[in-house]
Amino acid sequence: MEEKAQSHHTTRHTLNSKSRTPLLRKPPPLYHVHTNPPPFPSSPQQNLSLVPSNLHSSYYYYYYCFYSQFHNTLPSLPLLPLPTDQRFFHPMTKALPLTPVVERKHQQQPKTQVSEHRNIKVGSTGTATEAALVVAKRPDSGGHEGSVIYLLANHFLVKFDPSQKIYHYNVDISPNPSKEIARMIKQKLLETEPRSFSGAVPAFDGRKNIYSPMEFQEDRLEFFVNLPIPSCNTLMKCCDLREKLPQKKVDKLFRVNMRLVSKFDGKEQRKEGENWAPLPQEYIHALDVILRENPMEKCTSIGRSFYSTSMGGSKEIGGGAVGLRGFFQSLRQTQQGLALNMDLSIAAFHESIGVIAYLQKKLGLLKDLSRNKGRELSLEERREVEKEIKNIRVFVCHRETVQRYRVYGLTDEITERLWFPDRDGKQIRLVSYFKDHYGYEIQFKNLPCLQISRTRPCYLPMELCMICEGQKFLGKLSDDQAAKIMKMGCQKPNERKAIIDNVMAGPVGPSSGTQTREFNLEVSREMTLLKGRILQPPKLKHDRSRNLLESRAFKGTRVERWALMSIGGSPDQKSTIPKFINELTQKCEHLGVFLSKYTLSSTFFEPSHILNNTTLLESKLKDIQRAASNNLQLIICVMERKHKGYGDLKRIAETRIGVVTQCCLYTNITKLSSQFVSNLALKINAKIGGAMTELYNSIPSHIPRLIRVDEPVIFMGADVTHPHPFDDCSPSVAAVVGSINWPEANRHVSRMRSQTHRQEIIQDLDLMVKELLDDFYKALNKLPNRIIFFRDGVSETQFKKVLQEELQSIKAACSKFQGYYPTITFSVVQKRHHTRLFRCGPDHDQNIPPGTVVDTVVTHPKEFDFYLCSHVGVKGTSRPTHYHILWDESEFTSDELQRLVYNLCYTFVRCKKPVSIVPPAYYAHLAAYRGRLYIERSSEANGGSMNPSCVSRVGPPKTIPLPKLSDNVKNLMFYC
Repeated sequence: MEEKAQSHHTTRHTLNSKSRTPLLRKPPPLYHVHTNPPPFPSSPQQNLSLVPSNLHSSYYYYYYCFYSQFHNTLPSLPLLPLPTDQRFFHPMTKALPLTPVVERKHQQQPKTQVSEHRNIKVGSTGTATEAALVVAKRPDSGGHEGSVIYLLANHFLVKFDPSQKIYHYNVDISPNPSKEIARMIKQKLLETEPRSFSGAVPAFDGRKNIYSPMEFQEDRLEFFVNLPIPSCNTLMKCCDLREKLPQKKVDKLFRVNMRLVSKFDGKEQRKEGENWAPLPQEYIHALDVILRENPMEKCTSIGRSFYSTSMGGSKEIGGGAVGLRGFFQSLRQTQQGLALNMDLSIAAFHESIGVIAYLQKKLGLLKDLSRNKGRELSLEERREVEKEIKNIRVFVCHRETVQRYRVYGLTDEITERLWFPDRDGKQIRLVSYFKDHYGYEIQFKNLPCLQISRTRPCYLPMELCMICEGQKFLGKLSDDQAAKIMKMGCQKPNERKAIIDNVMAGPVGPSSGTQTREFNLEVSREMTLLKGRILQPPKLKHDRSRNLLESRAFKGTRVERWALMSIGGSPDQKSTIPKFINELTQKCEHLGVFLSKYTLSSTFFEPSHILNNTTLLESKLKDIQRAASNNLQLIICVMERKHKGYGDLKRIAETRIGVVTQCCLYTNITKLSSQFVSNLALKINAKIGGAMTELYNSIPSHIPRLIRVDEPVIFMGADVTHPHPFDDCSPSVAAVVGSINWPEANRHVSRMRSQTHRQEIIQDLDLMVKELLDDFYKALNKLPNRIIFFRDGVSETQFKKVLQEELQSIKAACSKFQGYYPTITFSVVQKRHHTRLFRCGPDHDQNIPPGTVVDTVVTHPKEFDFYLCSHVGVKGTSRPTHYHILWDESEFTSDELQRLVYNLCYTFVRCKKPVSIVPPAYYAHLAAYRGRLYIERSSEANGGSMNPSCVSRVGPPKTIPLPKLSDNVKNLMFYC
């Protein structure tokens, strides 16, 4: 209260003082003004002379109303004529401009005392203590095995002045603007109030944080900014918006408060010896915001990436979506120092078109709407429309406005039958409202409206709404869309490198603005040169053929009891079944897999609609199982097309029937290419219990210092999958796999659990690890001496939490066996990162070879991590996998662990070429995806995210348990 009262005083100061005379005087805080009375007295008897003629009346009223909303100390009185105040309406007072820009309020109070904190380590409980578990340190200076290869990494060295102070200010803007508007406000303040900012050009993240190289004139600042904002105004033609009218601008007033939060520098970083300490996270975040300032002003910002049509234009990918090329940038602390990681990024965005036109492209519905304006949506169509349009932001085109709306769903009634209450509670028909107020006749009265509020009736006709620009595509891309996006990002290494170099040197690059000079930063425009190593591939028990068609499986299985089920298909397609069976059995024989030439009975032909009826589908699968005397090994399902019922088929077969399935499409079996049939045979072999290859020298012989044949090791992998971004109901699914043979270590069983929505930490990890250890004991009659655990899907910010909680869960599982204390190695596997490695020299247009490992220069300064490219890059630019070891009781050297991981990449059960990530993590990802398939189909059957309880729920959503796997399949690799 006292602070607000002080803020009303307006006194003059000298120019060299830290505070200045405000640009505008403020009305005296005497009367409360309602937000919706007429701007002037309605009665001629009222004293109009109270308002000076040189003051623009409408602006004064608007300003006074806005001011009263933010000052709760004003008495709430009815609207009265403003009193004459000679201090305020003095005849010599300078006339106020029509659209004043900025007003600043002084806070007459002593400066806030801000501590200069630098590197306080905070534990998970929020106290300033070290965590009990410390991430593993690098055991040596890096590996030495392999031949040297010179590489370029897309890391750009950032030099900074450690003594440069950075001042962090918290920003609060009311009413809350978009990031684009917030940046416009900041720019207007810099133009009109440079002295308030001490002449500095601060960096702004567009939300709550401003960082400045100089201290502002006051620790607390308040401004009023009147900003002309472009409004949306379009011309409608039929059900789409074809032509835009010239944009008009609407003045909007914002209040801006800034408060000094902290000030810090980079002096505390120790670079040498065991006492090395990283830069404070606050310092890193500040530099990151500073380097993002220039691209944020010129591009669309999504997360850490920036997108612009200037980088190659947009490309329609179908379904109401466009692909945009952009770039990713992030600061990282590496062995060479602070580096900026810059990479190419491709993303899909919603096309900015009318809502009806969008639905026509997305769903193929409503295509006949122009000819049949009275068309209604069926119940199924309504569900599809609501699913696709939910959570998308739209704007209206029947009036000038800057407002954007989020769609929460569709109205239950069609537009023609919608009514809503006005301010007096009188019911108004929606169609009449638009005709009376806007002179617009609703064309499509039988379509539902968009509901843009969670709690109250707030309706917008579809035909008057447009999709806002710059929205990242929600939901899952179709196969065709995903293929087009991948093609946009599929550049050869030299092409990708050229794009990155052009961004760094171009106008949208992080060093092209003024921010680097303001903060004494220097960003190199040259990629980092480093030395990598190429590890030797392991020898396999079967000579590895260059061509899969000539390969043979090392361990082929026997499939004697199997059946074929045809779902849909034309008569011509069905006639190819005998030829397909013949080709498949021959290919299996060639690969060393025995598949009986005769099915147990004739082919089961079923119509496509069976996939829409789970009861009928389960009944048919049981009939097939009974025909095989309940002893079926495999069902091959040939489908006419991809269908959502695929998930039901897998769930019923693997949990209710107890049989492994292999699905394929008629479009593939009619072509019947040798490559397709070979891949199909290898997948069947892997699911039934076979293996494509095996290491010639067993794992113990590769690391004799630590591993012995009589001391078995279990390799585990874990992953968690989450529902799509705007699904706030479905549970997450965790999967853990573990090897059950030794020393081959190429057969893995899985355990899956559903858990709390978007919970990344695996909740039942102790139970799943205990079950896997039980399976290992049953197979080998002894427990493993070592557990090597590969955890997929963890970001760097979660490392410590995952280590503390999941390592404890693993140890808790081991403690359930009396006197059992195995050594544990816990490694995070990261594939979704943006470090790329490029060859130097004449072969720069080729990918780095498999076996390329990097553990210096661009890796963590002290912790145990490395990049390994284990696969053959055929298309695009290879992405190495990042392995970060969080815990290592085995005390591996860099060479030993890198060799172990690379050799394991050759043991993937369904191919002979090395895979891109270590197989246990790969299998965990596949198993988690299978569990997600079970959940999604169960959710859709029960209404899924369409259920209103998902939108307005109280408390966390209930976890849907996964169905229990059949005993016949739970120890098979059915998920491959």
